[in-house]
Amino acid sequence: MHHAVSRSGAHVRHAAILTACLAAGLADAQGQETQAQEAQAVATAAEGRDAARAQGAVNRPEFGPALLAAAQAGEALQVRDWLKRGAPVDVRDRQGNTPLLLAVRGNHVEVARSLLVHGANPNLKNDLQDSAYLLAGALGRLEILRMTLSYGADLQSTNRYGGTALIPACERGHVDTVQALLAAGVRADHVNRLGWTCLLEAVLLGDGGPRYQDIVRQLIAARADLNLPDKDGVTAVVHARQRSQHEVERLLQEAGAR
Repeated sequence: MHHAVSRSGAHVRHAAILTACLAAGLADAQGQETQAQEAQAVATAAEGRDAARAQGAVNRPEFGPALLAAAQAGEALQVRDWLKRGAPVDVRDRQGNTPLLLAVRGNHVEVARSLLVHGANPNLKNDLQDSAYLLAGALGRLEILRMTLSYGADLQSTNRYGGTALIPACERGHVDTVQALLAAGVRADHVNRLGWTCLLEAVLLGDGGPRYQDIVRQLIAARADLNLPDKDGVTAVVHARQRSQHEVERLLQEAGAR
């Protein structure tokens, strides 16, 4: 009976892997390989959790501080060891940071991968209202961001300013991160508590250089509302003109901004 259930579960997980690979058919070869690897990681995580339950794995909260320290230091082997010994994967430090959040901050890719495979939650927030997903977007941690997207990141979650992951990514000029978030389906027209969209932040806090021009092009292609004003009624194209961001102004005007 136990073996039959195990085989059935394995068949379901393998089917999920195949479905993920087929879904990538319109992407290029590299994109297909990446999606297949991510699907395999999800299946591996599920199998690992099943095995842990079958073996009656013990949760050892006293190992939590050691796991946090290893994650912060980027010690992937130590992280895996502490997890195997029962350290709680989502333990928090005094600031509410989980090991995954610490891995994002240090851009420790392999640590983040191990934590996610062992069930880390990418949506848990610290005292500053940053989650691993939100922080990865804000800091431009592209590889980790893509992993959090594969492991259930909440695209509608917001930071302490009421902004999605896309807004600080645009503000800081993280071109590839913006592309990944738009492709994942993050709304381009979300307005944060300051009254700014990602386009307004890109213009107000950017320098109008090549990176920000690229981001503006992406937002135009994503059909962002170019005429959403700030709280004072000023639109992005007017801000671009006032800041002598001539190329950004031209791009917006040609796309119909006013």
